[in-house]
Amino acid sequence: MPKRTEPGPGQESVWDYPRPPALEPTDRRIQVVFNDATIVDTTGAYRVLETSHPPVYYVPPEAIVDGVLQDAGRISHCEFKGRARYYDVAVGDRRAAQAAWAYPSPTPRFEAIAGYVAFYAHKMDACYVGDEQVDAQQGSFYGGWITSDVVGPFKGGPGTIGW
Repeated sequence: MPKRTEPGPGQESVWDYPRPPALEPTDRRIQVVFNDATIVDTTGAYRVLETSHPPVYYVPPEAIVDGVLQDAGRISHCEFKGRARYYDVAVGDRRAAQAAWAYPSPTPRFEAIAGYVAFYAHKMDACYVGDEQVDAQQGSFYGGWITSDVVGPFKGGPGTIGW
């Protein structure tokens, strides 16, 4: 098992997050930029907190610029949240395949994020929590956003599959 990084003042460790994951609202400003356009700008998001993972931010559908999400025809299943639907993100002449996902009918524990959308930071030009540009969680499957107030180590990189 990895060695937990001790959080400093104003930081939290992902190793203190629960499993099954927790859901909490956040009033921090969340922005997503793609193809030189801000496609999300909201202070009404939720974040999912799961052991060893940086937070995943879910934004309300009304905070997303109309027309940028296109059904990607892919579905997956999460043991905690239920069935996810994936979306391509298209702005102008650029498209990012399967760059966002949502739970249209999540499990009761996560019903507050029904229809809310999460974005893969590594597929966008930039994602922000407050004024800080996030780093993407490693791995093609995971969608956590890493900021300076969250410490790991984080699941997703090479050798972390068994965490």
